[in-house]
Amino acid sequence: MAKPEAKTPASLGFRMPAEWHAHESTWLTWPKDPETWPGRVTHVEEIYLRMISALIPHETVDLLVDDEETEQRVRARCGAPAKIRFHHIQTVDSWIRDYGPNFLTGPGGEVAFNDWIFNAWGDKYEELKKDDGVPRQLESFLGLQRFSPGIVMEGGSIEVNGTGCVLTTEQCLLNPNRNPQLSRNEIEQYLKDYLGVTKVLWLGEGIVGDDTDGHIDDLARFVAPNVIVTALEEDPLDANYEILQDNLARLRSMTDANGRPFEIVTLPMPGIVGGTSTSTRDLDRLPASYANFYIANNVVLLPVFGHANDARAVDTLQQVLPDRRVVPINCEPLVWGMGTIHCVSQQQPTPSTDYTD
Repeated sequence: MAKPEAKTPASLGFRMPAEWHAHESTWLTWPKDPETWPGRVTHVEEIYLRMISALIPHETVDLLVDDEETEQRVRARCGAPAKIRFHHIQTVDSWIRDYGPNFLTGPGGEVAFNDWIFNAWGDKYEELKKDDGVPRQLESFLGLQRFSPGIVMEGGSIEVNGTGCVLTTEQCLLNPNRNPQLSRNEIEQYLKDYLGVTKVLWLGEGIVGDDTDGHIDDLARFVAPNVIVTALEEDPLDANYEILQDNLARLRSMTDANGRPFEIVTLPMPGIVGGTSTSTRDLDRLPASYANFYIANNVVLLPVFGHANDARAVDTLQQVLPDRRVVPINCEPLVWGMGTIHCVSQQQPTPSTDYTD
């Protein structure tokens, strides 16, 4: 583990803006791994094309591809309008939310990024740890200041409201497979130093089937500085029921950086999505959640699963994000990789000193 830097982002006036802050671009990594999506890579590619199509009227898409051949294949399928920028960077997999740059904005409106250590969700997948080097490879293109916290952290494990709060889970950040040398207080200090927050809000466990050890982006999401949307299972016999009830109770007792309670809005769950077990993964219960949506400029990309609750999820998000069009995308093939839209995307904010727009 590297030593923490003498000058942290917070000490220099940087902080992580909320996801609804205006985007310069969305970063994606083109999918390819048949072990991640057994028998479904072609279907997942179609999901990516739908995501790109929904995004490019409103912002640039920065797309990582392995090589020129892959770029040309993608161009042939999407027309490659000017708002797609291709980057030839070898990657193992597509979870750029977790291994990619974690962008910040500074006191003069400048943009920088954190380069956390990525250890493939607690050393679960040795080959995927190679993607830890992606932010360093992007540094020359980005031309932005890079901070190196020196601890393990994934983008899907943190959620900020842009006005002083970060939401996370004990199951993930306090897990000994991440930073066993750090206490809870020390982890909180890293979050404050490198995200520019003043208050850390802790939920408990993640949903069943989540191999990330409880990432927040399957559970609860800020949609405004004082509004949190949270997943809630309505069937008392479902394995997620008590987990999500506990998180709901915690959220209702929380206050923001100024001591004010949040407005809590509930999202239904899409039932059990799953299949069969393999030698390496239990796929009987996949981590399907409507909370894994992505807020972009003028649109919200929402994973749906062919369940009766899909329409309720669309309506709920449309009500809390009325200035953006909710675009439902069937992500049943994508969730076989153990994540959906938010997990495979990463926002780069526009330069600005306004963190709440």
